[in-house]
Amino acid sequence: MRALRLHRELYEGKAVEEAVTLLGTYAELKREDDASHFIVSITGQSPARERKVALELANHALTLSRR
Repeated sequence: MRALRLHRELYEGKAVEEAVTLLGTYAELKREDDASHFIVSITGQSPARERKVALELANHALTLSRR
């Protein structure tokens, strides 16, 4: 399991949720929030899959946040 922390100053909540929904077919994703970050827990078939999903999720959410 890998935890991805996305800072609220850079990422919008709606964008994170859309990215989680889109990439949820590639790994089990669970979103939690704290005061300064969106936290996405990623559980995949392998550590390599978790890493790839984490990178794609962060990139996709950042792109959506900047539109």
